[in-house]
Amino acid sequence: MHWNSVRPIAAMAGYAALCCLALAPGCASAAELLKARLAQNLGPISGLAIVAKSRGIFEKHGLDITVSNFTSGKQCLDTVIGGGADIATTAEAPVTASAMANQPIAFIAGMEYSDLKTLVAAKAGVKTKADLRGKRIAFTAGTGSEVYTATLLKSAGLTPKDVTLVNLRPQEMLPALAAGSIDAFDTWEPHVANAKKALGEAVAEVDTKGTYSETFNIVVMRSYLDANPALVEKFIAALIDAEVWMKAHPDEAITAVADAVGMKRDELAPIWADYVYRVRLDDRLIEILKTHSAWRLESGNHPPGAAMPDFSKVVVTEPLKKVDPARVTLSWK
Repeated sequence: MHWNSVRPIAAMAGYAALCCLALAPGCASAAELLKARLAQNLGPISGLAIVAKSRGIFEKHGLDITVSNFTSGKQCLDTVIGGGADIATTAEAPVTASAMANQPIAFIAGMEYSDLKTLVAAKAGVKTKADLRGKRIAFTAGTGSEVYTATLLKSAGLTPKDVTLVNLRPQEMLPALAAGSIDAFDTWEPHVANAKKALGEAVAEVDTKGTYSETFNIVVMRSYLDANPALVEKFIAALIDAEVWMKAHPDEAITAVADAVGMKRDELAPIWADYVYRVRLDDRLIEILKTHSAWRLESGNHPPGAAMPDFSKVVVTEPLKKVDPARVTLSWK
């Protein structure tokens, strides 16, 4: 399916008219749809935006969203900062990097989070995280994988000197584990599930639940938000409607997302519960942003002179508050 396709005007007008009857007072006609460009990481983590686009939910909220797909949230946010798109789906790593570089971004909502995981070769004899001592562990530098790895080692009473760290892209980890050049890898789904399917009993997952969750979020430039507050609110409302539909129709949602991202349905279904889809602004989001920022400061992975960002100036609560105030539960709201 091509998410960048544009419906013919006549078809859109008819669709918008149906929307008015079925849904919304004041639903816009095709000519009145507000246009915006979404830079989207094409993976299950973008499930809410994928469903909002594929099921016409954006149109129901008076939006004409053109989607450009990327392979990382960093590319998405860089595209927005560079003016090539208006709205980005992105993880916390690009957010903290941009905040420390004093980019005028506005973090307007979280839309998904999922725990990162550790997969080990069965022959490595790793039963608990403490058993990682002396092992060769793959991670992906500059992403949540690196922060997860540092947090995991610390929680196991280990330091980076107690292991051998190998920087690999997620898609390189399965071949490396299969070849025996690493003993374990730390990453996100669907790479863990893919490795389990490919290697079967030759691999095992270590219980690291709760160590570190990677978030996926909606970010715009502050100037764009100031100029288009109504559009941003409609975008958030569409994501909330997509969330409600996905929870009511999980089987259809799995199919829609799998089709969009090029996965087989039977590969996405077993890990579907790992993706927690919820539009919100909460303390957990802020804690993850602070944890990631602290890692940047400790590791030196930050611009010269950077300090811990004041996230009350990066996170903008007003749009979500106007749409659904119960979803804003920040201590400092």
